[in-house]
Amino acid sequence: MIPQKLKLYNGRIITPYRIIPNGTILINEGKITAVSEGNIEVADAREIDVQGKYIAPGFIDIHVHGGGGHDFMDGTEEAFLKIAETHARYGTTAMLPTTLTSTHEELLQTLEIYEQADKNNKKGAQFLGLHLEGPYFAMTQRGAQDPRYIRDPDPKEYTDILARSASIKRWSAAPELKGAIEFGQYLRSKGILAAVAHTDAIYEHVIEAFENGYTLATHLYSAMSGVTRRNAFRYAGVIESAFILDEMDVEIIADGIHLPPPLLKLVYKTKGPDRTALITDAMRAAGMPPGESILGSKHNGLKVIVEDDVAKLPDRSSFAGSVATTDRLVRNMVFQADVPLVDAVRMMTSTPARILGILEKKGTLAVGKDADIVVFDSNITIDSTIIKGEVVYFV
Repeated sequence: MIPQKLKLYNGRIITPYRIIPNGTILINEGKITAVSEGNIEVADAREIDVQGKYIAPGFIDIHVHGGGGHDFMDGTEEAFLKIAETHARYGTTAMLPTTLTSTHEELLQTLEIYEQADKNNKKGAQFLGLHLEGPYFAMTQRGAQDPRYIRDPDPKEYTDILARSASIKRWSAAPELKGAIEFGQYLRSKGILAAVAHTDAIYEHVIEAFENGYTLATHLYSAMSGVTRRNAFRYAGVIESAFILDEMDVEIIADGIHLPPPLLKLVYKTKGPDRTALITDAMRAAGMPPGESILGSKHNGLKVIVEDDVAKLPDRSSFAGSVATTDRLVRNMVFQADVPLVDAVRMMTSTPARILGILEKKGTLAVGKDADIVVFDSNITIDSTIIKGEVVYFV
């Protein structure tokens, strides 16, 4: 039940450009009704004294696969709901559930389960739609994606999938594949975000793709080409292309492991907070203790081991997935990459909201927007999470 009125006071309010000291936020029926310095007297409101902690917009994760021991490909509504609840404890108020390359039947089943889970998701991070990661990838950059199902874009397949679900908001693919440009054009015509991913493309491929709908680089540096030499000539890869194209957005797994601090600093310096979104890309072991886990579906996923705050292949030859949570991403950008807190929060809130086209409703603390709010201390440890005016997590 959404409280009619909620008041957060005695907090440091983070806006996209500054911090308001000793601020107050008022919420009514799930919307923000006031953002002000000082205390505001209001009748009949539940009051929460945040005791000088930070009040920020809720974190928005536009690329996440699982958490709390569950994966979105598990084929159950419970998995969706438990993942949403797990990440809410770490400050995520909205997310794009993300699939993995799979059989056509598994994908359609996931689409159906999403619709039901979305209706029943009352205690966790909101679902903003689905992100399909695959199956249209370069085999050489497949990473942990199942090679059995990787293929070129098939118009009959993707038009059928999109006709079955209006919940698909993003689709990641390799732009150099046969039919990928037409695929990007089709996604753009449907208002769906096309992203460059798991790709061996060179600059010439990327700029054509950018012109045809591919405006985001999926987990920059991971599963994508950098500078290569072919017959003695050097070619710029996707990484360099993303830096060259000022208007291309990027997302990064800021767990400090997939990208160490120097690369976090480089991305921030090159792309800036308005073009860089932080993502967890978390698998099922996020929010769980170290040990053995499974990447992907419980039915046919890949066995992995979680140690050193990352998932690895059992022989430890390669990373096999992130176990990050959104609070950790912000913390790393501040304490490892020396990014100002306001910018780190922007990369976790207003930037992903703008990329998804929902900035008019989410991503900043402003009157009239959804009351998605997170309260945390100076170490970015989450104190409380509020989703549409309802406190779903409180220490």
